[in-house]
Amino acid sequence: MASIVRFRHSSRKPSEASLSRSPLPVAAICRQVRRLAKDLGEEPPSYWVVYRIVSGLPADLVTLAHEGTKAYSNTFELVHRREADRSNAVWQADHTPLDILLLRPEGAAKPWLTTVIDDYSRAVAGYFLSFEDPSALHSSLALRQAIWRKEDPRWIICGIPDALYTDNGSDFTSRHLEQVGADLKIRLVFSIPGKPRGRGRIERFFRTVNEMFLCELDGYAPAGGAVRGKPTLTLAEFDNRFRVFLDVYHHRENAETKMPPLERWEATGFLPRMPDSLEQLDLLLVQVAKARQVRPDGIHFQSLRYISTTLAAYVGETVTLRFDPRDMAEIRVFHNERFLCRAVCAELAGTTVPLREILRARNRRRRELRGVLRDRQAAVDSLLEMKRGETGQTTEKEDGPPTPADNPTKESTPVLKRYRNE
Repeated sequence: MASIVRFRHSSRKPSEASLSRSPLPVAAICRQVRRLAKDLGEEPPSYWVVYRIVSGLPADLVTLAHEGTKAYSNTFELVHRREADRSNAVWQADHTPLDILLLRPEGAAKPWLTTVIDDYSRAVAGYFLSFEDPSALHSSLALRQAIWRKEDPRWIICGIPDALYTDNGSDFTSRHLEQVGADLKIRLVFSIPGKPRGRGRIERFFRTVNEMFLCELDGYAPAGGAVRGKPTLTLAEFDNRFRVFLDVYHHRENAETKMPPLERWEATGFLPRMPDSLEQLDLLLVQVAKARQVRPDGIHFQSLRYISTTLAAYVGETVTLRFDPRDMAEIRVFHNERFLCRAVCAELAGTTVPLREILRARNRRRRELRGVLRDRQAAVDSLLEMKRGETGQTTEKEDGPPTPADNPTKESTPVLKRYRNE
């Protein structure tokens, strides 16, 4: 019986000490148990007995005791993993700060990466880089790039997904994105707050960016570690290198699917569901909208001047501008929610609108206005002639031509008087 009591005392107390909020070394636990056994008049256990008891504690119990509910939930709770059955069935979107310092006028800083990834193939459909904190605009621009066809023919991922899986950030749960989902027929799915493991595809991609790309660049600054070299890249230069990395990533075999993401995305030979036009997509997604008046020399915006021959017919009208903050060389112009044209800033785009085209557009508009004036003048003249004819018919008498007394209009006409001395 005494041996059972000794076992109970020696097994309970080491486990309680080991499961305290601040874990103790086994040697410290052993000292506490020996003091307790001495106070109770029991035989003190050996160090190895205490060690076997502490090391035999379940891992989930230790994690819950030492690290709390959140760590236990992330490590041991069951998670339902969504597995898409085809490309563009489910896309995931998320933001992350990148562990690299990039140059900017205010000083080196870490950029944010917003990424949209296809759940089935693990292929990146679109992304957005910025020094600013994530916002609804960043999500919209990344989704815009993801849906529309890319300029790079090697980057073929595009189309409208059936579902978009994100966290509960304000930029993803906004009414704007809800309206976009309704217009494009995208089902919005949100993860459980505080449980990022459901977004494992995109979290794994972020780790791949760190392990395969960022760690080899100057300015690499991992959390809690030293900066590797001096920052040498600007955001635009980093963007170019990131595009090259994406091409390598898309052709590299994925450890889970055993296929390159690009090959898996197009393996089913499906036809992506696309919006009617890029202008329609801009109207839905790009939130940067500004109202401006069309001036005789174009549209003045952000201390720049944008010109298009189409604007010749809208001088003096108020229009809405929508633009991509990454490329200010071109803006899209809307009038009464209808797309008008793309206007170009010659200083940024490196292209010019020839003067003869401007003159031709002005002359064409002038001829159109003169035609309108001629048509309206002809209509007024016809109406006046008709009215005069009706007036003459009503004043004419049946027994003969009208007399001066019968024609008040003619009597009222002033007569020039002449004098003898003239």
